[in-house]
Amino acid sequence: MRSIEEHRSRILESAVAPRPIRVAISEAHGLMCAEDVSATSALPGFDQAAVDGYAVRSVDLVPPSDDDEAAGDTAAPAAVTLPVVGDVAAGTRRPTRLRPQQCVRISTGAALPTLADAVLPLDHAVGGPDRIEIKTGVRSGDFVRRIGADVQPGDVAVRAGTIIGAAQVGLLAAVGYDKVMVHPRPRVSVLSVGAELVDIDRSPGHAQIFDVNSYALAAAAGEAGAEVSRIGIVPDDPQGVREVVDGCLARSEVVIISCAVGGASVDRLREAMRDLGDLDVERIAMHPGSVQGFGALGPDRVPTFLLPANPVSALVIFELMIRPLIRTALGRRQVLRRVITARSVEEISSPAGRWSFVRGSLMRTEDGRGYLVEPVRVVGTSPYPMVALAGANCLAMIEPAATRVFPGDEVKVLFLAQR
Repeated sequence: MRSIEEHRSRILESAVAPRPIRVAISEAHGLMCAEDVSATSALPGFDQAAVDGYAVRSVDLVPPSDDDEAAGDTAAPAAVTLPVVGDVAAGTRRPTRLRPQQCVRISTGAALPTLADAVLPLDHAVGGPDRIEIKTGVRSGDFVRRIGADVQPGDVAVRAGTIIGAAQVGLLAAVGYDKVMVHPRPRVSVLSVGAELVDIDRSPGHAQIFDVNSYALAAAAGEAGAEVSRIGIVPDDPQGVREVVDGCLARSEVVIISCAVGGASVDRLREAMRDLGDLDVERIAMHPGSVQGFGALGPDRVPTFLLPANPVSALVIFELMIRPLIRTALGRRQVLRRVITARSVEEISSPAGRWSFVRGSLMRTEDGRGYLVEPVRVVGTSPYPMVALAGANCLAMIEPAATRVFPGDEVKVLFLAQR
């Protein structure tokens, strides 16, 4: 059996990253920036008020005095008053010039009048609207956003390799960029193969079941950050599957095929696709999902997976193998889920010689300093109950050497998506 790490390393080496594309900044959220974005102008582009108040010359707030120390005192005498000679709103384009011993009412974001060097906040003065009395003075530069205080022309506003979030989108808009070069989401095609499958808009007949995997795997790929094309059910005909897969390879960075991965049927399928490349079906030291297939197909050597028809096995394999591949194609540095240590609440049994991934419920200890994990309880005898995975928020990882975990024992725990 091949180890999980060895198999995953082989898969990650085959990652196909889409070529960078230029998109509108409104479409760039969550993607990795593929270029250094340099500002062509200063931000802010002019001296502006940082608060609502009065634009002033700071020297006018302290009356002349023979005492030099008084000039540095920010507490202005109550006798200082100034006439209010205008009002400058944000967006006002008409230049305003301030004369000595005057002030102008100003709004946050408005351009400072010529000669003004500070803004007196509203609560620093009383009176108005024609004249104010100064309660507390200000120094030159107080409550003013100077031109270029955030970004100077030529500064890198957003660096290549940065994941573009809301703040980066805002910064790109602030420096005047409507488009940006990004690493796009990898395209993933998902299809299910099986004569027993019917889509969920039909009623299953005798010995038929709903197609679960194409929906579940497509949702998992989308959650991982991919652009997903759910092909759905493909007739159980090897040559027909080969034609569908060939079309998917031309428009995908990852192809996922859910099918029976053991027996003669998978051998026929692999043989039909041999001209596209080799699909190896191997046993991996993990449970569930030990039997799985992988290969790089087509002229672009697109990573292609054969996953078991059992939905729980398929989703566990997706978490351990395909999700890291998608995150790698996105350019993410951290491609694996977070793993922590928790204490088991109950006894857990595990097959020897393989990592066992048990669907669990992760919780904090009462003191908040650690974690506890317990298997998700299920009713029935199915070894792969979907209800257990749907109710889990983690996978407890039982080491190959352990066949039993007792209450209080420490185990590694893999976080799943937050519910």
